[in-house]
Amino acid sequence: MGIREALRIALANIRSNKLRAFFTVLGTVVGVTFLIAVITLLKGMDAYMKEEFAGRLFGQNTVLVRRIPELQGPSTEEDWREWQRRPLFRQQDAEWLAANIRTPGRLSYSFDQQARVGDGKGREVQGVNVIGASENFFSIRELDFAAGRPFSRNEAQRGVPVIVLGQDVAAGLFEGRPVLGQTVRIGGFPYRVIGLLEKQGSLFGMSMDRMAIAPVKSPVNGGIFSNAGAVEDISFKVDQAELMAQAESEMIGLLRTLRRLRPSEDNNFSVETAKGSMGFWDTISKFMLTVLPMLVSVSLLVGAVVIMNIMLVSVSERTREIGIRKSLGARRRDILLQFLIESSTLSGVGAVVGIAMGIGLASLVSAVSPLPARVSTGSILLGLGLGIGVGLAAGVYPAWRASRLDPIVALRAD
Repeated sequence: MGIREALRIALANIRSNKLRAFFTVLGTVVGVTFLIAVITLLKGMDAYMKEEFAGRLFGQNTVLVRRIPELQGPSTEEDWREWQRRPLFRQQDAEWLAANIRTPGRLSYSFDQQARVGDGKGREVQGVNVIGASENFFSIRELDFAAGRPFSRNEAQRGVPVIVLGQDVAAGLFEGRPVLGQTVRIGGFPYRVIGLLEKQGSLFGMSMDRMAIAPVKSPVNGGIFSNAGAVEDISFKVDQAELMAQAESEMIGLLRTLRRLRPSEDNNFSVETAKGSMGFWDTISKFMLTVLPMLVSVSLLVGAVVIMNIMLVSVSERTREIGIRKSLGARRRDILLQFLIESSTLSGVGAVVGIAMGIGLASLVSAVSPLPARVSTGSILLGLGLGIGVGLAAGVYPAWRASRLDPIVALRAD
């Protein structure tokens, strides 16, 4: 018997016993559904963390210098105390770094704080992330403009009171009216709007459009920023990814020189890159990608047991049919192949349904929550392979029993 003929008979048996087939593949459907959903969400989270989160937080090919690490939490209370004792970075420190670093690239520095932004006519937007930055901030963070322009180097150095608004702030203050040329007030100081950013979207449910960016030397410095002249972030972006290690090493050396640290003293600053800081996420994602699918696969084991029991029942019901086929010349391997194909077809159909439901479930979770989803060809092939594999494994024993039946005994069966 050929495989095509065996498959045709298997599909005919499924059509003639629809209810039995449904309950037979139910375990496979549930197992594959949750397996695909889990892997799709984890893959989406992995891509989101590496491409979106790290890119927005650090910028691509960027070395970030801070007094306190951006992502890493303190291991002990003593770590936290040590971080708090570290000296602040000043604007002149950032400018000294920009003048002395030899690795090709661009440097920016910034400080940010939550504040209210008003239009001077009674309208206000609360909780705006007001950022004081140098002129390279926009290119390093790859911020695009819907209208207007970023402030120039001359405006940044002179501290001209100009500002660039995010979409949420502009909408809250001007409600669709022209934004460019308008005046907003922060901490009592007026700023002329010269730019409107493209919509940034959200990051883990937090809006990235609730921001306003002004020159760090403008009145925000000492106005709403409590430490006049302080710098929170110093970012250095290289043009080629191959220069990242060189830039990081040079930044550390220059900062140690600037702060006159002896060789035996630890760094009293933090130098981070997107790749280095995502190490914690790599560990977590690998653990989840290993453990969660294993837990979900328990339902596949249950499905395998159900398929094996149903196939054993099918062998008992079809004893006379097996006897007739053997008396007509069917060999043991033909019977074995027939029942193996039937069991794998059942579980394969369940796998296909489970894959569709898993993708749908992951998309639903992604639509109603900040969790992203990313369907990969590998996860679909894994789900299909596991589904068919479960059927093959579960069908071995029933198929073996069917192939071992004595044709004379089988023909006597009712």
